[in-house]
Amino acid sequence: MIATPGILQLDAALRALVLLLTVLLPASVQARTLHFAADTESPQPLTIYGVVDPPQVRPLLADFHRRNPDIAIAYHNLETLALHARVLQERGAPRADVVMSPAMPWQYQLANEGLSTPVDSPAAAAWPSWARWRQELFGFTFEPIVMVYRRDLVRHMPPPQSHAELLKLLQQQPEALSHRVVTYDPRRSGAGYTYAIEDARISARYWDLVEALGKTHSALETTTAAMLEGLSDGRYWIGYNLIGSYVQDYVAKHPELVMVVPKDYALVLQRLVMISRDAPHPATARRFVEYLLSAPAQRLLATQTTLGAVHPSIDGIGTAADLRERLGDAIRPVQIGPGLLATLDTLKRQTLLEQWQQAFKNHSTYADGPLADPSPLPQTPQE
Repeated sequence: MIATPGILQLDAALRALVLLLTVLLPASVQARTLHFAADTESPQPLTIYGVVDPPQVRPLLADFHRRNPDIAIAYHNLETLALHARVLQERGAPRADVVMSPAMPWQYQLANEGLSTPVDSPAAAAWPSWARWRQELFGFTFEPIVMVYRRDLVRHMPPPQSHAELLKLLQQQPEALSHRVVTYDPRRSGAGYTYAIEDARISARYWDLVEALGKTHSALETTTAAMLEGLSDGRYWIGYNLIGSYVQDYVAKHPELVMVVPKDYALVLQRLVMISRDAPHPATARRFVEYLLSAPAQRLLATQTTLGAVHPSIDGIGTAADLRERLGDAIRPVQIGPGLLATLDTLKRQTLLEQWQQAFKNHSTYADGPLADPSPLPQTPQE
């Protein structure tokens, strides 16, 4: 375990909050579960806690089950902070064999606190060094963070193609965009907090953008799905910092929306997977993680999902290699390492969240309650 001076553990107040969320949220909100029954009389159980929506994870689980019919899989889909809270709550007697989440600082913290187990295999040892920590935490997806706008926005203003252009629009069109932009709430979303602190590190004008978001009463949500639904039904016109893997799949079915990979820079997240220390079923957990790191699983991620493949031998559309080739230096993957712990430093976290709170002071968001319903943009005729 790394003990870096000045890097504090997630503070007690946040731990209490996320634990309270786990207790109070109804089961239907906390988790959606997928089950794959074993095809043998002596099933080998595997329990997974994950933050991967069922449509994206189902092909992966189905392929693993086809290759391992003796394993009975229970996959619990949670939101990022609820997952973290549950793992902490169960740390003395884990129920999950495998934990995977895009909230990278929180996943790293769990591993750093000794709640993960090394994977001793050739595949783990050969995994790219930039996509793992030791042989305990592995990034198995490659997902850009993007913007989304309604296609009919072009009738009113030029759609933003970069962070700088979004800032310019917010400053020049505050009345037109009032209540019409949406992004993550870093106070209630682990993923959203991760993107906020990475944006602040990369961009010198990040806080100008946050101030502009506040002044235009931008809405704050906790999931990409909620943002996409609001964009599709016309409540929002522009979405900032959405998970590209979900956006790509959604936009393909909703032609009224357009996805933009920002041309100035694009954060890239990875879902980090680990085996729980004292996992109830360590053998099946190891088989699953080794599968995730295999070429067949990575090829499936590239071709049957929009999560993106990391494996160096997999190329073409839907891979890290392809995204790097197309976007070059604009790609900014969130680094897996001790720096992630710095994002959870109590003082740093409080400072960032207080600045966000100040930017939105006296400016209501959609989450505060129903808003007056200004007329949506005209519907674009569909062919």
